[in-house]
Order: sequence, then C-alpha cells, then structure tokens
Amino acid sequence: QVQLVESGGGLVQAGGSLRLSCVPSGSIFALNAMGWYRQAPGKQHELVALITSGGSTNYADSVKGRFTISRDNTKDTVYLHMNSLKPEDTAVYYCKAERRSGSDLWGQGTQVTVSS
Repeated sequence: QVQLVESGGGLVQAGGSLRLSCVPSGSIFALNAMGWYRQAPGKQHELVALITSGGSTNYADSVKGRFTISRDNTKDTVYLHMNSLKPEDTAVYYCKAERRSGSDLWGQGTQVTVSS
C-alpha cells in the first residue's frame, strides 16, 4: 500500500512561514485530487486547501491569501506554503489523496504550532 509521508511542521511565531510537504512512497493510481486538512484540539476537522488533478484549487476562507497549495507533477508531491501564520492556525495538518476508486489515502499528520 502506498503511504503519504508528511513533513515541514514545527513551532513558529505569529507572522512566520512554514512549508508542508506530502510525498507518496510510490505512484498513486487513479489520483483525482490531493488536499490538506487540519484539526485543532476541541475543534472540527476541516478542509484547508485542495488541488485537483486538473490543477484547480480551493481554500478555506480563513486561509485565503495566506496559504498556497501546489504540486510537483513528476512525483505526485503536494505542498502547502503557509505565510502570515496566526495562532488560530495551530493544528495537526493531514495530507489526503483522493482516488477515483474511492480508496483514499491519509498521512499520519504533522503538528503546526504558532505562538502569540
């Protein structure tokens, strides 16, 4: 089974930047879209950003203008560039690969902590 390997999380001060990476351990068959989700303690799981196989993107209103999702077509890798980080962005961020078959893949998550 292909796994998603996430990296790039850490501790940063408000206003700082981080780049999250999601690297598949192998080729993903019938990939439809990839996205980033997050969940903060005591809060609902939410979509942060999504990019389809055609290159279209979608963002949560709370991160528009600050976060950018991108991909590397040579290796099915997806990135999340996060700028102007706020304490409200503190959460565990999960990478998700959506397949046309419906057998989605999830990463283990990477912690992002933004201090005041």
